[in-house]
Amino acid sequence: MKIAIGCDHAGVELKNYLITLLVKENIDVINYGTDSIDSVDYPDFAIKVATSIIKKDADRGILICGTGIGMSVTANRFKGIRAALCHDIYTAQMSRLHNDSNILALGSRVVDLLTAEKILKIWLYTQFEGGRHNNRLCKIQAINTDKED
Repeated sequence: MKIAIGCDHAGVELKNYLITLLVKENIDVINYGTDSIDSVDYPDFAIKVATSIIKKDADRGILICGTGIGMSVTANRFKGIRAALCHDIYTAQMSRLHNDSNILALGSRVVDLLTAEKILKIWLYTQFEGGRHNNRLCKIQAINTDKED
């Protein structure tokens, strides 16, 4: 498995912690940054991670900002991306079981390192349940709003 990871300035510490865990799990990591606590714009990193999944350079992704909201909103603008903002192991598990999430969004100001570690492990190793959930994902994939905003 190959994971693309990106964060803004608020997520650097958590990103580095998760990279260490991923490497210990023998998972390849593509680090899209940032690696500094200097202020940056989170959409720049969400775009890089989402694009890497769409291009199949990575299997899944992880995005981190202060709350995880901005990253998940940005990533979900891309067709084929199912970014799930998770704050606990239950939401992480369900995001994989029912939604086949391909990006995990985390809020570094919302979850502590130990909670983030537990969320990551559940998210990594929970398989998509399929079945009735396939139809729902097909409906989501078929949405084409053509809205301008």
